[in-house]
Amino acid sequence: MTFSELGLDDSILEALSYMGFEKATPIQEQAIPNILEGKDLLACAQTGTGKTAAFILPVLNQLANKDHKKIKALVVCPTRELAMQIEQQIQGFSYFLNVGSIAVYGGGDGKDFVQQRKAIERGTEVIVATPGKLISHLNMGYVDFSEIDYFILDEADRMLDMGFFDDIQTISSHIKNKHQTLLFSATMPPKIRKLSKAILNNPFEISIAISKPAEGVLQAAYLTYDSQKSALIRQLIKEKPTYESIIVFTSTKKKVGDIVRALKGQGYQVQAISSDLQQKEREDALRKFRSKETRVVVATDVLSRGIDIKGINLVINYDVPNDAEDYIHRIGRTARADSTGVALTLINQDDMPKFKKIEDLIESEVMKVPLPKELGEGPEWNPNYRGSRSGGRSNYKGKNSRRIGKKGSGKHSNSKNKSKRK
Repeated sequence: MTFSELGLDDSILEALSYMGFEKATPIQEQAIPNILEGKDLLACAQTGTGKTAAFILPVLNQLANKDHKKIKALVVCPTRELAMQIEQQIQGFSYFLNVGSIAVYGGGDGKDFVQQRKAIERGTEVIVATPGKLISHLNMGYVDFSEIDYFILDEADRMLDMGFFDDIQTISSHIKNKHQTLLFSATMPPKIRKLSKAILNNPFEISIAISKPAEGVLQAAYLTYDSQKSALIRQLIKEKPTYESIIVFTSTKKKVGDIVRALKGQGYQVQAISSDLQQKEREDALRKFRSKETRVVVATDVLSRGIDIKGINLVINYDVPNDAEDYIHRIGRTARADSTGVALTLINQDDMPKFKKIEDLIESEVMKVPLPKELGEGPEWNPNYRGSRSGGRSNYKGKNSRRIGKKGSGKHSNSKNKSKRK
């Protein structure tokens, strides 16, 4: 279905044309008509399906060609990076409209706060905010939500994971007038159901591909010892010279620094993104990555949700995320919408049980690829492993790993090595 078939304003259609948007995604096809009809919405869709446009386009459509002097739409999301990204998309979609927007988030200096306050006081039509910073403004007494028509929660599950349930309730309590509430989430745990019952009114429900990687992602995994990981990621990047945008995810800020140092020694354009950086440093790193000035970004899970960067070719999980859902979000940075991409995960012995939980969640076995010969042998696949956290080598002999090859081949790869060990 094209966007023109959804009945959007001509000015929005013109902006979409300039931005290269042609056909609506499934979440957009289902959400936009129902939002235009005035219904509350409870939408569950995997990352990379076009959720932002699904709620922003119909809201802008209703605000088009009207004179507003107060805040009409409030979008609340978990992180400053996502707030900035949503606001940037609003700017693009509303290029030919007389609709203003601003992102409200923490981490900046006093000038940022003053700018945010001025925009709120003059009634900028669309506010995109993180919960904590928005409540800071609410507590100052100058926020006027008396004419809000749209209250939107994006990445709601992530906000609840971060402990924002009470903050969302507080924000909701400041919106007194009749309005539409739109709740978007990548997953639908019981706490989301609880929140939806508290703030939604007879919502239309959409559920698309819950907790499944995008079809365009080619997934594979390497069974490695920790001592082999740095050499492996260097080789993986070296072997893919045509891949212009690569993200390496790891679970700790310390590992981010270690990986960056290992890759910089190979001459790659690489930058780190973690909560240790100042906001302006993170913004600059993202800008360079989007513009292809930086080829490789090494990041914690601060970058795994909501950040939409087109054309990411490869995601490498340096370690297995603790939460199986985070795996979905990490690899969802590639293969956005209809594109394709590769996601590779490095699994040591201790992480094997966690990775088995991921395979159970996505209802699929991820191919296990043999290490390059020059790196030596890695551990063998044993999802029931219960060893030490040392990351050293083990004498365990388990099932063979599988060689990545033709689709559906599933050939065993270690028969020659087994004969050598006899």
